[in-house]
Amino acid sequence: MAVATQPALATQTAHSMTVRGLKPFYGKRLAVQAMDLDVRPNQILALIGPSGCGKSTVLRCLNRMHELIPYAHAEGLVKLDDINIYAPGIDPALVRRKIGMVFQLPIALRTRNIYENVAVGLRLGGIKNKAELDARVEKALRDANLWDEVKDKLHLSGMALSGGQQQRLSIARTIAVEPDIILFDEPCSALDPISTLRIEELLLSLRQRYTIVIVTHNMQQAARISDRTAVFMVEKTDDVPIGVLIEEGPTEQIFSTPKDPRTEDYISGRVG
Repeated sequence: MAVATQPALATQTAHSMTVRGLKPFYGKRLAVQAMDLDVRPNQILALIGPSGCGKSTVLRCLNRMHELIPYAHAEGLVKLDDINIYAPGIDPALVRRKIGMVFQLPIALRTRNIYENVAVGLRLGGIKNKAELDARVEKALRDANLWDEVKDKLHLSGMALSGGQQQRLSIARTIAVEPDIILFDEPCSALDPISTLRIEELLLSLRQRYTIVIVTHNMQQAARISDRTAVFMVEKTDDVPIGVLIEEGPTEQIFSTPKDPRTEDYISGRVG
């Protein structure tokens, strides 16, 4: 992960993130005002707010995917446990292995069967032994609550699965490499209610072993599964819209007695 003069990323069982003064940019345009955020171990943190408020941008900054966008960059401090993931010498590719991400649309790799959809990250990580690959693939599929549905058709294309199954396959691919933290960007937006419920149940199960951050437009989902909630809004500076983190706290408090009246307006549907 790091050059010889840099400390390795931590490998403890319960992981946290500390964000201080984070400012994401698209070129010269500041997308979100400087913000602080604590991601607590073995909890689910939900990021909510209206479209365009910077939720997904902030999420991508947490594992350095934001900088993959042309001309995009971020300033500030983002720490995984005690290591600044933006420090000189830190390998972004390994950051993204330590901090996995599941996207809005299910990603079933079209040219790979179900087995290889899960094994691809393991192979990239250097695992070649067939028995170890088999065991890790099965474990990931079991952890994603998908094994019983696919164990007899691992040779079939991942595209043969339903949308909900494909999203669980994406989750299996992510957890197969055993990340420290998992980021979810609207993982249920393309799913039906039954598939959404299964994903939510899966996230609650994964919380026992992982720290999770989820972006969602579904406020009922945030209320159901998250431990803490961060609320973003859009403000204008010189007539230019910019995202702002307006409050963060225990989910029950955010939804019952928010401190900022804009949060209550958003949750009640009066804005956004």
